[in-house]
Amino acid sequence: NVKCPARIETPPRAADAPVDDVVGVRPGMTYEEAANVVMCSNDLMVVTGPITRGFNIQTYGQELRQGFTARLAEPRVEKTSKQIMEEMQDDMMARSGNRVRYDLQPGQSKWNVTTMGLPGEEKVIGAGREEWYAEGKNPTMASVADALVKKYGTPSIDQDNPGQRFIRWVYDPFGRLATETSPIRNQCAGTGASGGVNLSPDCGIVVEARVTPMRDNPDLARSLETGVVDQANGYELVTSVEQTLQAMEQQKRAKAVEDAAQNADAPTL
Repeated sequence: NVKCPARIETPPRAADAPVDDVVGVRPGMTYEEAANVVMCSNDLMVVTGPITRGFNIQTYGQELRQGFTARLAEPRVEKTSKQIMEEMQDDMMARSGNRVRYDLQPGQSKWNVTTMGLPGEEKVIGAGREEWYAEGKNPTMASVADALVKKYGTPSIDQDNPGQRFIRWVYDPFGRLATETSPIRNQCAGTGASGGVNLSPDCGIVVEARVTPMRDNPDLARSLETGVVDQANGYELVTSVEQTLQAMEQQKRAKAVEDAAQNADAPTL
């Protein structure tokens, strides 16, 4: 029942606000809107969730949708017990040898979206996406970096490191870009497709991108990982939700005490 393009009722960002979306998903969207946009990004994209754990807050038994993940559907493969055992042994050897193992293959992509809010009112705080380019269709490292700068503007940090191009755009809560002299330039971290966000009232929108080259040709890009997080508004939302849940729990307990005073049986002494 997915309809594309996704219907978005959340107001668009202001014309002078920082560009804050990853393939259409941006902070402030509802859980449902973000999931719809993600599923519309590819006919085979499957959303899995909701994630109900993540932030270290007291929920008093309430189930909050704290995000979701998404990956491309893959054909079901029937495996023999021998094949399963061989894969388990290979995984064990990889872990013991500290060998790098990738969970994406060329042509695949994945998402990790973080949300917070009262039940049924959850909104996006951050979103990360990773894409591995299909074989024979790898863009150049320079063209990917140029496309990122064209979309997100002048970066706060741009590091062309061996093995990876790292670019970050940092804004304060008022939407001002952090430059080299700004104290928050290196303090405000972004997010990625593996999830996990840092939230601070001192940081605003943070966009982060990592472009990884192919091993046999470092001028061509193997993959792109991009993420966005709204730290200040996310921090305020998490704090507000925790305080609201605490107030609701206190009211619930007070009502239980009041009912007990009127209806409870007297103790037998």
